[in-house]
Amino acid sequence: MICRVWRGVTTAENAPKYEKVVREQVIPDIEGRRIPGFLHIDLARRPLDEGYEFLTIMWFDKFESITAFMGEDYEVAHVPDEAQAVLSSYDERSSHYEVLERRRQPGED
Repeated sequence: MICRVWRGVTTAENAPKYEKVVREQVIPDIEGRRIPGFLHIDLARRPLDEGYEFLTIMWFDKFESITAFMGEDYEVAHVPDEAQAVLSSYDERSSHYEVLERRRQPGED
């Protein structure tokens, strides 16, 4: 399994706008592509002095699934214009990690 990690920062004022763009446009667009091997996506945030940092983690079953999503230059970040408009800064490239172990816990979905 491979996870794709990306971070972006917004002001406190723009945080709800960014979250709305991600929930209502970015994630549904990605899910609508029906990418073979795309498992799921997580969206998280944490407060910072200057606003909020958002983190997305996308989970894929194999590396080839990521290139099916982004093409040969697979590290390029997927940040639509609507998201860029409300971000103060963001990773221009995503990081990818081979998941060495993932232990499901009793009661986990």
